[in-house]
Amino acid sequence: MGNNNNNHSEIEQQLQSSQKDLWRVFRIMSEFVEGFETMAKIKPSVLIFGSARTKPEDKYYKLAEETAKELVKKGFGITTGGGPGIMEAGNKGAKEAGGSSTGINIELPNEQGANPYIDEDKLLNFRYFFVRKLMFFKYAQGYILFPGGFGTIDEGFEVLTLIQTGKTDKFPIVLMGSEYWSSLVEWIKEHQLKAGYISPEDLDLFSITDDPKEAAKIIFDFHKGKKLTPNF
Repeated sequence: MGNNNNNHSEIEQQLQSSQKDLWRVFRIMSEFVEGFETMAKIKPSVLIFGSARTKPEDKYYKLAEETAKELVKKGFGITTGGGPGIMEAGNKGAKEAGGSSTGINIELPNEQGANPYIDEDKLLNFRYFFVRKLMFFKYAQGYILFPGGFGTIDEGFEVLTLIQTGKTDKFPIVLMGSEYWSSLVEWIKEHQLKAGYISPEDLDLFSITDDPKEAAKIIFDFHKGKKLTPNF
């Protein structure tokens, strides 16, 4: 009798788990639909990413503001992860320059609230990182990475992988802050390239600069004369 009760309990738990998974699928679908509908209406934008922990007095915060302004001058909108730090700086620069300012925010337990410089009709909130990432990669016309932590590195290498493997069209990637990125690039050359894990041409997938005007020019020149469309 006891075994039968245990079996029934296990079956009920499995059914409840399956139902939760099913509802999770619907939640994921709704996030995709909302994201596609909103992002498709936004003007061509460049994605700015970096640490959420960067303070307004930090040199990279100021650099992100200036970079956003230079991109707006070139006719691009700005998209960020919607939070504080470098993301806030990017949205602030776009707002002050009169450009389109989009925030693709993520729900986290302890952080992060959306920054106040996002246009009211261009704020999206996601529960799932993978849905949020897809919105970044599908609609960005360029990708600018400022110094950051695990998330910034993760997104940088993921977009490099998508381009390297042909899963997305090639578009410009700019690493802002040579002091921060140079040691990582040297490690890539010394270990990944020498071991044959990447090809020499893979190093051409990104540029490094400390100049906001140069960063904006790299992205502008890449798209000059081309029709701006989603990447995949």
